[in-house]
Amino acid sequence: MNKQRLLFTPFLLGSLKLPNHIVMAPLTRSRANDEGIPSPFAAKYYSDRATAGLIISEGTNISAQARGFAFTPGIWNDAQVEAWKPIVDAVHQSGGTFYLQLWHTGRISHPSLHGGALPIAPSAVTPIGHAFAKEGKPDYVTPRAVEASELPGILDEYSVAAANAKRAGFDGVEIHSANAYFLDQWLRDSTNLRTDEYGGSVENRVRFPLAAVRATIEGFGDASRVGVRVAPLDILTCKTPLDSNPSETYGHYISELSKLGLSHLHMVEGVGKQSRQLEGVSLDFQALRHRFDGVYIANNMYTSETAESALVAGEVDLVSFGRLFLANPDLVERLRTGAELAEAPMEFWYGGTNRGYSDWPTLANSPSKDIAEEVAG
Repeated sequence: MNKQRLLFTPFLLGSLKLPNHIVMAPLTRSRANDEGIPSPFAAKYYSDRATAGLIISEGTNISAQARGFAFTPGIWNDAQVEAWKPIVDAVHQSGGTFYLQLWHTGRISHPSLHGGALPIAPSAVTPIGHAFAKEGKPDYVTPRAVEASELPGILDEYSVAAANAKRAGFDGVEIHSANAYFLDQWLRDSTNLRTDEYGGSVENRVRFPLAAVRATIEGFGDASRVGVRVAPLDILTCKTPLDSNPSETYGHYISELSKLGLSHLHMVEGVGKQSRQLEGVSLDFQALRHRFDGVYIANNMYTSETAESALVAGEVDLVSFGRLFLANPDLVERLRTGAELAEAPMEFWYGGTNRGYSDWPTLANSPSKDIAEEVAG
């Protein structure tokens, strides 16, 4: 009898017993309405994927001001909480464990998403590229540098959002502190040009992100159910420049996070979006990993084979898969058996209805060899 692979064995995440070491990474799908209410068919989408050891939801806005993409869900009001409840229940009824990812996009936004008001950021640094707005893809604008006096209110938003996630029934939350969004903009000296107590030194630049983590812990009421996602080398989100010393900056940040008793650290090990290498930049992700005394979730271009090798070597605790979950609701079983993997055409990634979202069949339910064609048809 073949020895069971570690990837498919149970794992204890705090007090949560996961059936395997596979995490469904957060995946923006833009199927909510204008009020940030998640679509009813999200219940089937997520519950179909509940065989993952842990599901981390799509990025979910902590406030109206946090929005950076059209049709993304929120968690700042009662109507949103009530809409999430049946989705969470469906995942739990299918045996899944479900975290909500808390999101603030900062400068990666557009005035059309804020009633004409400018997006906020640590500093007035203009992103490169185009926003995802309700009406097309307008150019990004120069954001407004947020005033220090506004920061306590934003911390309250993190706390309320975490409390709302708990009310909705989520098992925990993950703070989006990666991919050049709001909290990451404070960390990087390329986007944080402040001269007050929140800018300049590494200690100053990590001040607000750490405060946001503490506020989230207060809101959820349990640090062991709060995780943080980071991406030190991501430059693909609006071509955001790297920090001048990512090893020092993120090393210090992770060391401080380690003191808080968190659920996990979720690391994008590379440039992001299916790329690991960045010319001229070397970063020791294992060195960063060992700055964190807790569960380490690795993400970026893992296969079942490389995930297994990393687990056996003790380099990771859990491995998250993103794009593969789009068209493969039974991804865990497909990875376990080596079955074919379907691929979702890009036209189904963002926006739309349940088509190409919650209607992907499992292998058991579809004899078709071209499942993408079946859904598209």
